[in-house]
Amino acid sequence: VQEGTIGDPHIIKITSRDPSPPPAEYIRVSGGIFMDMMIHDFDMARYLSGSEVEEVYAQGNVLIHPVFAEHGDVDTAIVTLSFKNGAIGVIDNSRQAVYGYDQRVEVFGSLGSATAANDHPNTAEISTANGLMRDKPLHFFLERYNEAYVQETALFIDAIRNDTPVIVNGNDAVQAERIAIAARMSMEQGRPVKLREVPGMSVESQTVAP
Repeated sequence: VQEGTIGDPHIIKITSRDPSPPPAEYIRVSGGIFMDMMIHDFDMARYLSGSEVEEVYAQGNVLIHPVFAEHGDVDTAIVTLSFKNGAIGVIDNSRQAVYGYDQRVEVFGSLGSATAANDHPNTAEISTANGLMRDKPLHFFLERYNEAYVQETALFIDAIRNDTPVIVNGNDAVQAERIAIAARMSMEQGRPVKLREVPGMSVESQTVAP
């Protein structure tokens, strides 16, 4: 995407589904699916689009366990994002995918598309007359994103030791939080929400992380 190989981003599609729901004690203090879970996808959407979000429309429901409703939350949600550069984003989240941790992304652009699929413990696949079989995706985020944690720690240490800029700044965190707040507002009010309706740091003079 950064090199322009797929042209201008038109559609960003992100799927994030956990292998099982968190305990009730966690749900009670999590901040809700948009602030706790989908906020990482808001980060990813800004990064992949290279643009700021202008409008958010969210829908959610309790389809897995009533404990989420007891704490004013949902366990299944879809959000559409409108970006300043004209691109459109779609994010779907679920607190339970019975087949394992499901993390996929696609950027469709004017010259092609780029996708990232699930990681699996191995590449073995068994084919028989009954169908195709393979292992479930890596269990959860610690396994799936182990290398990412290693790299971000190394970059953080480098920034401290050599006084180099970090690639993710405070503005990135603020904007993801503003999108999460807008998503919650949208779901509760049943309407699209403009990011300008959410108080916070002005985005006019800020840049998206490279």
